[in-house]
Amino acid sequence: MRSGAMTVNDVPAPTEPKRAGVLVRVHASLISAGTEKMKVDLARASLLEKARKRPDDVKKVLAEVKQQGFWSTYERVMRKLDTPGPLGYSCAGEVIAVSDDVDDLKPGDRVACGGQGAYHSEVVSVLKNLCVKLPDNVPYEDACYTTLGAIAMQGLRQANVTFGESVVVIGLGLVGQLACAIAHAAGNVVIGIDLDDEHVKVAQAHTHYAFNRNAPGIVETIKSITNGHGADAIIIAAATSSNDPIDFSTQIARDRARIIMVGVTKMDLPRDPFFVKELEFRLSRSYGPGRYDQSYEELGIDYPIGYVRWTERRNMQEFVRLLAEKKVEPKRITTHTFPITEADTAYSIIAGERK
Repeated sequence: MRSGAMTVNDVPAPTEPKRAGVLVRVHASLISAGTEKMKVDLARASLLEKARKRPDDVKKVLAEVKQQGFWSTYERVMRKLDTPGPLGYSCAGEVIAVSDDVDDLKPGDRVACGGQGAYHSEVVSVLKNLCVKLPDNVPYEDACYTTLGAIAMQGLRQANVTFGESVVVIGLGLVGQLACAIAHAAGNVVIGIDLDDEHVKVAQAHTHYAFNRNAPGIVETIKSITNGHGADAIIIAAATSSNDPIDFSTQIARDRARIIMVGVTKMDLPRDPFFVKELEFRLSRSYGPGRYDQSYEELGIDYPIGYVRWTERRNMQEFVRLLAEKKVEPKRITTHTFPITEADTAYSIIAGERK
């Protein structure tokens, strides 16, 4: 809503799945603190602040003003701002119905779900290519991390890391912690970096080394760990308006290293270090191939595995395999658990209003 007020509402549950869709009774959902805090902060911002943070939306509104007129556009925008919007995009539960064109899921299946529709809600309507089966030994409380696990995994795939390479993860929020755990399970030398000592402490369970960004001599320390060469790959999972993650990456990278942006930071690429080291910079598009493709996500049309080995869904399936084998243990990074009726308390903690 325009005020940014957080409420728990009773709304009609979906009764029929969409095309290529699944209805799921949710047993656990994950609050992605970084992403969802940005959404809440934006909702609570003034109209001027909203405009400053969403310049692309402002351009769309101005274009609509030219076509539809000021008052018509104003009323539509105000209605949209006053309409409550759901939060969440990673959950797990039990299938209660599937559409006629879904043949690999059935009522009673335990599943993890992601993307649009995988809200913090008792019943959700999701798409089959963002819904994967769970083995019996994976609890729902772990499975609800699957979407974020796929995001972390796609970042590592973009880095093309191979067995034994050194991987530095900058930003140890949920996605950063999961990236560390996945890289560790894959046999990489993993180094975690964050400004928060608590995040660094948590990361010690699934990294070889974890440091505060401001630790004295941190650049020299990383070079020493990597035999004087620098890191093979750097995953930036931080959220900041600063360019420091980019600048720091260039200092700790070896020649021709790969720097992958998974988070949201300033991206001013300094020419000299990128030129001298011939560094490679890539962005990671969310959960993997298929993201933002209507035919894949909404129509359920898969990519042939011979041409696209790791899609969104296959990344999710691989993360579930790591959960089943206890290679990744989300309980290590879970800080709080709440019933859905206390969602406002959970978001107050994220906003820093409570502990």
